[in-house]
Amino acid sequence: MSKKGSNKDKKEIAKVLYMAGNSQKDIAARVGVSETTMTKWVKEGWQELRAAKNITRPELINKLLLSINKKLEKAIEKDGDIDGLGDQLAKLASTLEKLDKKASVVDTIDVFSAFVKWLELQSGHDTAITLDLIKQINNLQNRYVSSTLTSAL
Repeated sequence: MSKKGSNKDKKEIAKVLYMAGNSQKDIAARVGVSETTMTKWVKEGWQELRAAKNITRPELINKLLLSINKKLEKAIEKDGDIDGLGDQLAKLASTLEKLDKKASVVDTIDVFSAFVKWLELQSGHDTAITLDLIKQINNLQNRYVSSTLTSAL
């Protein structure tokens, strides 16, 4: 990538590359910014966004199961005493139960409604968010909910 281009353009490209899993060092070289600039941008909340995008419910469940297994193995190695793990295992089991539940249609509708409200607020100062765009998104959301309900029947 050329060293030319506005910092805003470079930042947008860097964010896309970061969200795709590329390293900060590689991104800095590709978009033509310093590693310090890249670190500053990442600290603006990119890490949290990438984590939220990349950590799935099944991954979290698997990690919790591995954690439980490790705790049990350690307890068994220590004279087979697993009595002390009761509270820890109960908490992990409760967390697993909560994670294992799928989002309901009501949850989906709540999220979609909140998103449309957010879009409406943003449209006041972001010209890219037009009334037609909001209508389109709302229509697609309605189609998604309808198809979800139909497939559940």
